[in-house]
Amino acid sequence: MRSPLARNLAAVITACALFLGVAACNGDEKTSDAALQSKDPVKFAKTKFVLHAGLAAGASYRWIVKPYREGRFQGGADGRTFALVKAGLAGAFTYHEVKKAIEAAQGDPELSKALVPIQAAADRLQGLGGKLSGGNATEADVDNVSSVVDSLKSIGAQNGLKVEDKEPSVGQLNSG
Repeated sequence: MRSPLARNLAAVITACALFLGVAACNGDEKTSDAALQSKDPVKFAKTKFVLHAGLAAGASYRWIVKPYREGRFQGGADGRTFALVKAGLAGAFTYHEVKKAIEAAQGDPELSKALVPIQAAADRLQGLGGKLSGGNATEADVDNVSSVVDSLKSIGAQNGLKVEDKEPSVGQLNSG
């Protein structure tokens, strides 16, 4: 059997080893945090902006603008109900992606300055999904979607970024 002194000494050594191990891990976390902070956040913000703006552009064109202009939302049109459901999902998805693009652009000084004029227009997209799925969207609503998306593309182009339409799947619309 060990003496009480040996047990206490073993306990102190174990506690010190655990403490030093935790301290070493915390030190590594600080190092990795510093490494993350040293990365260029501007490039990351621009990449996110391009991604989200492209998804908004693709969804809005494929499931809102194009079917609206083709008359698929009008009463009696073949596949109207399904087109309205997809448009409703696309409207909500587009609003979400526009907001994400704006949020990403706020991480870049040049992009954030250029976004001021379209923020109010982007906010008007909030109820678009419900209007579309209910068959209550007007030409002005569709034009507003196009205007916001075109503005995002233009802001990207002014900052040397090419925003291309990225068409999400119907599954992505439903999960967005």
